[in-house]
Amino acid sequence: MKPTKTRKLLFTAPNHVRSSNLRSRLSTELRTKYSFRATRIRKGDAAKIERGEFVGVEGKVTGVDIDKGTVTIEGVTREKIAGGTVNVKIHSSNLLVTTLNLDDKLRKRKLEERSS
Repeated sequence: MKPTKTRKLLFTAPNHVRSSNLRSRLSTELRTKYSFRATRIRKGDAAKIERGEFVGVEGKVTGVDIDKGTVTIEGVTREKIAGGTVNVKIHSSNLLVTTLNLDDKLRKRKLEERSS
């Protein structure tokens, strides 16, 4: 399949399909604990930036944009020319999840079921 067709399928896909593109790798501790490599990133998780301008920055996920497949992280901002700051959106594939937000009972149960 042509790359243009693949990209078009990604951009025109429904939200429940797009949300699967928000997967990020897990840290080695989480990988051994849950015995899987990646999971969908959510608001409240802690992540470390692996690529790009902000390499090495670690913070809490403050927002997730399903349409663009990007994530905003606490403390990762850029100054605007007119003054003020704006949150920088980072693609989920450039992140490493260091801690998971387990406030949601359904997510916690699913993670434990997958690991056993």
